[in-house]
Amino acid sequence: MKFFLRRLAFYAITFWAAVTINFFIPRIMPGDPVRALIAKNQGRISTDAEAALRVLFGLDAETSLWQQYLDYWALLLRGELGISFTYFPTPVLEVIQQALPWTVGLVGIATIISFTIGTLIGTAVGWRRGTWADSLLPISTFFSSVPYFWLALVAISIFSVTLGWFPASGSYDRSLVPAWSWEFVGSVIYYGTLPAITIVISSIAGWILGMRNMMVTVSSEDYVTVAQAKGLSERTVMLGYAARNSVLPQVSSFALSLGFIVGGTLVMEIVFSYQGIGYFLFTAVAAKDYPLMQGIFLVITLAVLLANIAADIVYGVLDPRTRQEG
Repeated sequence: MKFFLRRLAFYAITFWAAVTINFFIPRIMPGDPVRALIAKNQGRISTDAEAALRVLFGLDAETSLWQQYLDYWALLLRGELGISFTYFPTPVLEVIQQALPWTVGLVGIATIISFTIGTLIGTAVGWRRGTWADSLLPISTFFSSVPYFWLALVAISIFSVTLGWFPASGSYDRSLVPAWSWEFVGSVIYYGTLPAITIVISSIAGWILGMRNMMVTVSSEDYVTVAQAKGLSERTVMLGYAARNSVLPQVSSFALSLGFIVGGTLVMEIVFSYQGIGYFLFTAVAAKDYPLMQGIFLVITLAVLLANIAADIVYGVLDPRTRQEG
């Protein structure tokens, strides 16, 4: 229990530091978002409203930075994230709620598939090292070393433009109305297949290589040799002794990956024009939309921290030594 309490205290301090940095970074960026908003909405928002907009967005020059910081914390504690400049007057929370399911659904499923397949292949390759199975490593490493945007463009060129198997952009058929129907869900799966395949191809090598190297190290441990000497089946020794201990670093990496899922694969969403949270982050940075940037960064921070907490709990359960060290 002491181990978990210390970890929770650590994450609480980390959260405070992340929120504080999240507040200050957009304010030291060059540019004036209020004037940019007025210029963008010429004819619809009068320049006389500049002072009122600064008060509304918490950027009033007469309000001290410290007071703005306190107001920001008060907003967070009320569960509010402000109003988006880009999608004015839509609240930031509403924008994130619209984008988040798309990113979590696509990148989340692709990451789980990549982790599962990569770990299984890494287990087999590491256990049978020195055989033909090692030839899979250079192939998978080649695809992971290719820049992601290049891999995505090649996939679009082959499977969308030349063969016409998948759409080149979008997240669903725009002629359909979003609803929990088989037709709409099928359209989402169809449009998300090509981006998901490129994510799996570009990320699977890391899981294979990490698991393979750990299997090679663990296979030479004494307890594995003892298990083999006791006459246990090869499958039991591989999965119950070698793979069980080798998978611990993979769990930590997987938890971090789950946290960064919320951030989305920014390049992927831009290349495929996918309406995930990474795409909205890109537009927010381009438009100096401070509230939306802060909101998205906050959601990403929370996701990473929660994923790390989950990893600590799983790690503590799988390896009791971590609790003793804590």
